[in-house]
Amino acid sequence: MGATTAARPDAKLQQTLRNRISCTGVGLHNGANVAMTLKPADAGTGIVFRRTDIDRDIADVPALWQNVSGTMLGTTLVNDHGTSVATVEHLMAALAGCGIDNVLVELDASEVPIMDGSSAPFVFLIECAGTLVQDEVRRAIRVLKPVTVTDAGRTVTLRPAERFTLSVDIDFDSPVVAHQSCEFDDASMTFKDELCRARTFGFLHEVSALQDMGLARGGSLDNAVVVDGDKVMNEDGLRFDDEFARHKALDAVGDLYLAGGRLLARYEGEKAGHEMNNRALRALFADASAWEWCDDVDAGLVTSVQEEWVEERAVAMA
Repeated sequence: MGATTAARPDAKLQQTLRNRISCTGVGLHNGANVAMTLKPADAGTGIVFRRTDIDRDIADVPALWQNVSGTMLGTTLVNDHGTSVATVEHLMAALAGCGIDNVLVELDASEVPIMDGSSAPFVFLIECAGTLVQDEVRRAIRVLKPVTVTDAGRTVTLRPAERFTLSVDIDFDSPVVAHQSCEFDDASMTFKDELCRARTFGFLHEVSALQDMGLARGGSLDNAVVVDGDKVMNEDGLRFDDEFARHKALDAVGDLYLAGGRLLARYEGEKAGHEMNNRALRALFADASAWEWCDDVDAGLVTSVQEEWVEERAVAMA
């Protein structure tokens, strides 16, 4: 982490939950019933998952990119003791979208409940719990130069930007999904309105194979969009015409929040998923010249006080 400097006057402060809140659900892949509680955490804690079904000494799993151990149909985290937590991306996206920096996530099983397959139930929980502003400045990760990872036609690029923006491009051999794109701008759009309701999706012909692999045991039309040939099997259809692309964007928001702070960057993903998202973070942090810590500020907000602060910093560094 870079050296700490005096905070800019427009710097944002860290936030946690005002109250604890709980829910129950089923794990998408293991099919197990899960009880989850979100608890307030001290400034500087970050996002930490805690398994309550195992010994306390090995129960904590920090939500960080270097702890990602699996990316097949979801993002799985593991700590040094081998304790794992699966399918974290939808909750991580909700925490990012709601501006929550510090929270303890208690689980009595190895997977975050899938709920309805989107981030909307988690956003609802966070809003019910309320947010509490803390007395430490929020730190962000500024991307300084483009970083790209490619593999078999899949690409993710992180580019320098004043705020977080995102573009997703997907192309499936399916008349229902086909080619779709999605754009998201953290400054002009809200995660709650644009992305959080988009659900995970899958194809009916793949279900049996996934279940044979021990996956999708908890999947149903209640927690995923299921495509069969040229139709959507869900009775109520899609929530957005481009729900598939929006969900890929939601996944990217969650995966990127494993950076340990908000990225000031433009994310460009082409046919990408959890694996490529994590590989992009690993490539970014492997190059010390590609990023830096900074205070998270309101992009584009300029006042005379801020201008004076910039001048003072320039003189101090001269």
